[in-house]
Amino acid sequence: MNAPPNDPEAARAAAVAGELRVVVGKLIRRLREQAQPGDFTWSQMSVLGRLERDGPATVTTLARAEGVRPQSMGATVAVLQGAGLVRGAADPADGRQTILSLTPACREMIKASRAAREDWLFRAIRTNLATAEQEELANAVELLKRLVDS
Repeated sequence: MNAPPNDPEAARAAAVAGELRVVVGKLIRRLREQAQPGDFTWSQMSVLGRLERDGPATVTTLARAEGVRPQSMGATVAVLQGAGLVRGAADPADGRQTILSLTPACREMIKASRAAREDWLFRAIRTNLATAEQEELANAVELLKRLVDS
């Protein structure tokens, strides 16, 4: 992205955009380190996250949402079922379909993972930022919400 010449506001916005992308990427990596998802791939974790957010779904629906072939999604789901994180039940409307959902053990794993990430972030904020800086961060979070929702 190139800022128009002789436009200091645009140049500053472009610089902030680049810095924000880098910092957010680093923050995401640090949070992932805290999650300790075990030996699961990010595609498997993505499926678990989708089932948590969107609720039960078929392999076909998950494949479409994740942008992969149903056969590939079937393999991903098989690993998750084998690990006891996902279970399938016959679709009451169409017995040929299987509706996949998270197991209680998976929900607990997600809850613990989320708590570990939030605990790390809480400790990092309390340890590294003064009270006034914590307030600045709270204000920045509100601005980030506006960016995400735009």
